[in-house]
Amino acid sequence: MSEIIKKAVCPYDCPTTCGFKAVIEDGKLKKIIPDENHPASAGILCRKMRNYERSVNSPDRILTPLIRTGKKGSGEFKKISWDEAVDIIGERWQDIISRYGAGAVVYCYYSGVMSDIQRHCGEAFFNRMGARPLVKTLCSTAKGVGYASVMGRTACLDPREIGGADMYIVWGSNMTATRIQSMPDIVRAKNEGKRVVLIEVCAEAMKNFCDEKILVKPGTDGALALAMMHVLVREGMADEDFLRENTDGYDEFKETLPEYTPEWAEKITGVPAEAIEKLAVEYGSAKAPVIILGSGNSRYGNGAMTVRLITILSHFTGAWTRGGGICGCTTTDSAYVKGELITRPDLRTEKQPSVNINQLGAAIKDESVKTLYVYASNPANSVSDTKAVIEGLSREDLFTVVHERFMTDTARYADIILPATFSVEQSDIYQAYGYCTLATARKAVEPAGESKSNWDTFRLLAEKMGYDDEHFKLTEDEMLDKILDDPTPAVSALSVEDKKTLREGGWVAMPFTDHHTWKTKTGKIQIANEKLKDRLPVFIEAHGGGYPLRLVSVPSEYTLNSIFNERDDMKKARGELKLFINPADAEERRIKNGDGIICFNDLAEAAFKAAVTENVARGAVAAVGIYEMKNTPSGLGVNALQHDRLSDRGEATTMNDNTVDIRLG
Repeated sequence: MSEIIKKAVCPYDCPTTCGFKAVIEDGKLKKIIPDENHPASAGILCRKMRNYERSVNSPDRILTPLIRTGKKGSGEFKKISWDEAVDIIGERWQDIISRYGAGAVVYCYYSGVMSDIQRHCGEAFFNRMGARPLVKTLCSTAKGVGYASVMGRTACLDPREIGGADMYIVWGSNMTATRIQSMPDIVRAKNEGKRVVLIEVCAEAMKNFCDEKILVKPGTDGALALAMMHVLVREGMADEDFLRENTDGYDEFKETLPEYTPEWAEKITGVPAEAIEKLAVEYGSAKAPVIILGSGNSRYGNGAMTVRLITILSHFTGAWTRGGGICGCTTTDSAYVKGELITRPDLRTEKQPSVNINQLGAAIKDESVKTLYVYASNPANSVSDTKAVIEGLSREDLFTVVHERFMTDTARYADIILPATFSVEQSDIYQAYGYCTLATARKAVEPAGESKSNWDTFRLLAEKMGYDDEHFKLTEDEMLDKILDDPTPAVSALSVEDKKTLREGGWVAMPFTDHHTWKTKTGKIQIANEKLKDRLPVFIEAHGGGYPLRLVSVPSEYTLNSIFNERDDMKKARGELKLFINPADAEERRIKNGDGIICFNDLAEAAFKAAVTENVARGAVAAVGIYEMKNTPSGLGVNALQHDRLSDRGEATTMNDNTVDIRLG
């Protein structure tokens, strides 16, 4: 038996798009090998991907189309052919559109695959149909607009640029789950005696990698940033020459800072005033401090403002001129792929009201919506207010099609399930959103069973619907070639050898983006932003609620959203569903470590095991990762307790901005 090795790319929602080698034997994926030559991952793979073949070759994969035979949610289906499935779907859609219009059609996708072609190809199809557009703001949109309100299109630091920093503030980032490729820098810095400070609500995962942990009440990070800037100005540690030359509005903003004392911030954040003073002075004394900014602190009703304030703080010492700054937002000032080639907004001729993915439950509960198509996502488990999503999916008159690899919580409610492929079974192009890298990967193995890629599935559905546009006749490899034939300026500037690599399949390092030319309307860092309601940044309250504890969701090392729940090795390693609680909050409720507890609010009740720890802020509780509903004690997970309210800007999720209480149960 001979082995074939092909280059491949991790397709999941992570800043890196790690590279690996797929070892193929007898036409099947045998194993994967991390590729040490990848410009960002450099041979590092997370534990989720190290045994990717276990997912690809799982005996639990759906390999044929299925039609529902039992009650919605029962998981009872029988096999049908692709021809039968496509005929049923096409006929139902044509009937719905003729009777109710294309506005009765809703679709949902998100981060089940983070490539460009397979992820976004549904947009062209539904644009052509005239369905209701999807607003995809589930993760970090508030973070993006908060950063951009200060920096415009100026890129932040690529993680490969942070090794020379002399102080690191890991702010709201569980790097063990979301930035594993940067962990060596943190470990090295700590070993070399550089300061590594963690600011978090729940420090359980990162506690051993930092010199100090600062536990902050959920939704109050902006107050901490303001108090730090207060101290920097008061102690003469702000680089005022830099700020006056490079920013709009520094002097005005400076006049507001006297009220934001560490004592004021202590009352809001729960962080002692002396700890704020110490942190600010350490930050101001560092030559090249770097803030590694996660997304969790943006998932509040004040999320955009919070990131705006932290971004301004990153400039207060002039660190950007000395190799410091902020890492964790966008690393480039332009896309590497012309997305419109894939999404084809020009095909839309009918305007429809949009559906925000965070409010999908409310949308599909509305009887004006008659059909839902889901791919590359699992909304019954992964978006806010999952009880509402399940209520909508349970409607007998909602015709639901799910393109999926496993019997997920969403798939169980489908009328038709279509079998989907893995990344090694399809071709695509990948833009890393946390690094300056670009990659392509051609299909490494043939799709298992009767599974089809997103692209090929939409081609079939387009043919059935009578869409004769040339776009829907292209193969995915032809689409990839079309993208490479019409490159962006950044790709055009690549060497002949790099362009050849992208044609054949592989990865290239893109040039680091200039961080010292401020790509804003005024050409300066915008502390004052004339386009915003709050022209000068201020602290604003998060949504909150009427219960005494604030609930946050923490990313897991063992799953990515609900992906990898099919893996027995991942399920065994992470153990049962836990809720992390501060000892003082547990004692007040007579809860001990390991107790069965009920976490509840006005939306739902969900059962957990109590994990009592000093690594959670007082007044907060934290749940780690998403579990299949069948593997939760109550049949509901943490997302059932999350309201579908949106952030201050960016229409983003506020999944961390909910209040709850807990009791023994």
